[in-house]
Amino acid sequence: MTPESLAQPGASDALSPMTRLTQPLLALAAGGLTPLRARRWRRPHTAVPEQQRSWRAWAARAATTAYGRQHGIEAGMSYARFQDRVPPRTYEAFAPWIDRMKRGEADILWPGRCAYYAVSSGTTAGRTKFLPVTPDLLGHFRQAGLDSLMMYTARVGSARIFRGRHLFLGGSTALSRLPEATSFAAFAGDLSGITAMHLPAWAARHLYEPGPAIAQLSDWPAKLQAIARRCAPRHITVLAGIPSWLLILAETLRQQARTDGRPFTQLRELWPGLECLIHGGVPLAPFAEELRQTLGPGVNFHEVYPASEGFIAAQDADSASGLRLLTSVGLFFEFLPLSEFVEAEVEHLGSKVVPLAEVKTGIDYALLLTTPAGLCRYVIGDVVRFLSTEPPRLIYVGRTQLQLSAFGEHVIEKELTDALTTVCARHGWSVVNFHVAPVFVNSALGQQRGRQEWWLELKAGAPETPTPPVLARELDAELRQLNDDYDAKRQGGGLEPPSVRLVAGDFFAQWLRQKGKWGGQNKLPRCRSDRALADDFARMLPTD
Repeated sequence: MTPESLAQPGASDALSPMTRLTQPLLALAAGGLTPLRARRWRRPHTAVPEQQRSWRAWAARAATTAYGRQHGIEAGMSYARFQDRVPPRTYEAFAPWIDRMKRGEADILWPGRCAYYAVSSGTTAGRTKFLPVTPDLLGHFRQAGLDSLMMYTARVGSARIFRGRHLFLGGSTALSRLPEATSFAAFAGDLSGITAMHLPAWAARHLYEPGPAIAQLSDWPAKLQAIARRCAPRHITVLAGIPSWLLILAETLRQQARTDGRPFTQLRELWPGLECLIHGGVPLAPFAEELRQTLGPGVNFHEVYPASEGFIAAQDADSASGLRLLTSVGLFFEFLPLSEFVEAEVEHLGSKVVPLAEVKTGIDYALLLTTPAGLCRYVIGDVVRFLSTEPPRLIYVGRTQLQLSAFGEHVIEKELTDALTTVCARHGWSVVNFHVAPVFVNSALGQQRGRQEWWLELKAGAPETPTPPVLARELDAELRQLNDDYDAKRQGGGLEPPSVRLVAGDFFAQWLRQKGKWGGQNKLPRCRSDRALADDFARMLPTD
């Protein structure tokens, strides 16, 4: 079956008579739920009791597992006893337990056997992880996804998004059979593929795009073409995905429209009912203005914070307020101050970890999850910061492993992104992709002090031509305002001004293709405290 044949509209088109009949019913149902959900979210002081209930329910289930018995987890135990008995853990500590689950053993991390595993590396440079996806975790994702949509409808005061179809631009949903699962059928793949298999029938039939056949395609250019052919004539009300890939989809749609003799500039011209852009996974700021121009007027942004381990937070107010922690859908959250975080010693840092009731605003925390898949005090590698505690709203600020601190400057992903966004907005430049790495002292090359090196790809056609000296000078100034440690290192002479390498169009796309990470949910790491990626980039540059 070809992508072209997959893309042809058919009986499942959103404008079929059956869909026209059922869509108002879906909208009414959503509208009826919205006030109830909104009242619950707006009640004061609900988050901590919700977390306590989630904790008690989790402990009762986990106590019956091999992991629970080994670590002294008991139904009805106190949180203090749990904190004392069970250490925080990274993926490496769980890997042997997950391997047992993959072979078909029951009651290891969670009651029963687990047939599905989400393959995740976090970023393109990360190690591959196999994260268990149990029926209870699937239930969590369904409820959290619905809550996120209800938060949106409550925020805008309308359930119109349920009158059309929701286009999710993700990776391939095809799953692979696990060879080690010899006693039963077990599968691994992208989380989107696992959740797509378990959509409620009404959502799969009346909302989900691009449909299961196209969603399984792994050839990214062919997939974009198939999505464009299938979805261009449909009534799309919601578009979801990583911002950079959504911009590529928009250009594919424009190219097809020009070929078909129906050119358009903004997606609202193609899809007049498009109302909501759901985004997450990477900071929006570098792409926000270009996305607004691409989408057209009247499209609201709705931010979510999902991970393969669980759905963490979603937007329930204006974007400046942060994302509302989802405290009542089965996850138990803990937080380790980033100032205390040392990955190699994380198992000994349990006493430094705090529950939601004890977090404070303005402090960066490494996030720990306890999930209905059996992961327990799991360090997922994300860093968050609370903007408020009642209700609990936070922002994602980076990865524990992707800080830039080769010289003690302690710069996080959010600060790099904010600095670049401010500089580019000042000059009308649009970011395609970027990475920041250290340049170490090398006396032989005359490098007496270290510096940061920006690898930066900007969109062509800006009214003002970007130059490395201007970018370097202004990025340096912005970072000195944003980060006191960076400013101290610069002021004390321990760090040279940054350098900037402007790379040609398609540079990072070529690198992603070489790594087999083109499209879907793949993300380029924004920074590292080593040159693992930067040296790889340097090898791609033309030689004199």
